[in-house]
Amino acid sequence: MQYRDVTAFLKDGQTALTKGPVAMIFVEDDVEVATTLRHHEQMGFASVLAFLPAVFDLPRDLQETVHRIDYDATAEGAVEAAVNAISAAAPGVWMFYCYNAEYLFFPFCETRSISELLAFHTEERRDAMLTYVVDLYADDLSEHPDAVSLDRAHLDRSGYYALARKDADNGYQPKERQLDFFGGLRWRFEEHVPYTRRKIDRIALFRAQAGVALRADHTFSQEEYNTYACPWHHNITAALCSFRTAKALKRNPGSTHGIHTFKWHNSAPFEWHSRQLLDLGLMEPGQWF
Repeated sequence: MQYRDVTAFLKDGQTALTKGPVAMIFVEDDVEVATTLRHHEQMGFASVLAFLPAVFDLPRDLQETVHRIDYDATAEGAVEAAVNAISAAAPGVWMFYCYNAEYLFFPFCETRSISELLAFHTEERRDAMLTYVVDLYADDLSEHPDAVSLDRAHLDRSGYYALARKDADNGYQPKERQLDFFGGLRWRFEEHVPYTRRKIDRIALFRAQAGVALRADHTFSQEEYNTYACPWHHNITAALCSFRTAKALKRNPGSTHGIHTFKWHNSAPFEWHSRQLLDLGLMEPGQWF
């Protein structure tokens, strides 16, 4: 199932959008592409769409199960354009997007499916879910110079914080139930990260709706989508465990030579289990028990 572009997919692959949830994986390089796709298949997504360069190969099993769309995800505005085109074609369907070498975790994901999660979230009258991007990195950069290792992955146990999100159209007053979250490698190595890219919050799970568009800062044009909870109680949040920032910091000529290790006194081995993320406060179950 391979399509030459998004337009061809929307013409010939529309059946992939008839039932959700739908995962959109944007491939920026050749790092951990197969493991990313398999991880999200195992989460229980009804369809997995892979946006990747035509020159990249996929293992045979994934060729048969994944909807592959030839695409340059590194072009300016490419991710927002694709997400908005796909969501516009399937109003009402739950969708998810991430990049390669990013892995979605949600409370109790070892025993519950993404469909169960979103069914409960829908019952709470929510159309979007906040996810925190939790940076992963290899513990030994001499052994893993691209900072990626599934077996030796580490994360930060602390150093996360939130600031009020200001409304430029309302005298820079705080927005209701919206916060900007920071931490991880983007905080510890902020001198190498542009100010506009330091946030770690992303609305990665959302229900497609006519007229609601993804923006470049990972927020949506519908402000309620950007809230962390409903007005009456806390809601479920999820985590995207991601090597993306570590990869970028080691590949960027302006930062790579100044970083010899990502480990510090608050590093911990990543256990690849939702319980660790819950214990560290990097996601919460809300009213879902």
